[in-house]
Amino acid sequence: MTVFSNTSTQDTKGTVYVVDDDDAIRDSLRWLLEANDYKVELYDSGESFIAKYDPNAIAVLVLDVRMPGMSGLEVQEHLLARKADLPIIFITGHGDVPMAVRALKKGAVDFIEKPFQQAALKAQVEHMLNEARERRMKNERQSLNEALLAKLTPREQQVLERIVAGRLNKQIADDLGISIKTVEAHRASIMDKTNSGTVADLMRVVMDTSQPAKFLDGSQAAK
Repeated sequence: MTVFSNTSTQDTKGTVYVVDDDDAIRDSLRWLLEANDYKVELYDSGESFIAKYDPNAIAVLVLDVRMPGMSGLEVQEHLLARKADLPIIFITGHGDVPMAVRALKKGAVDFIEKPFQQAALKAQVEHMLNEARERRMKNERQSLNEALLAKLTPREQQVLERIVAGRLNKQIADDLGISIKTVEAHRASIMDKTNSGTVADLMRVVMDTSQPAKFLDGSQAAK
């Protein structure tokens, strides 16, 4: 069975998935998190969560380690196999601490023991959702910048590498066997395609990609 919270909470704060077979735990977490304006989705099993969760949501997962059927560790393994970017806080009983340590080694962010401190859980959820939002914004910026750089022609890519390496127009012209005016034309096109007003702007575009090193390799500059 899957239980959803009401949708009047602020989605902008992010989603908290709570997966626990204990009704009382789920209800107490829903009360705590909704009182702090989080969107909360409750699941009583790992299977129901896996079937319904949104992999594109900015979210954090509060997950019981030990449940009937699919255990918390098995849910984590499933998410790892799908390369899901979903931080996990494990809820554990006293005897489950070794299992929680195993989960941490596989990438879980934290674990809390029952009975847990509500303030500590709230603080950790807030911290993890802030980090998730920052990662999303960074990924979106990188994707945008990579799309801008993908517009460059092969020759413009060569000129860009040399601009980034600090080569002057005359040096770039000598490197590539073209005229200075041609270099200037390529340079203007690069600035236009990347929405850059200055070389500093262009450097920011290059640096804020997933692979800035390929543009920062000065080995091409002297060729």
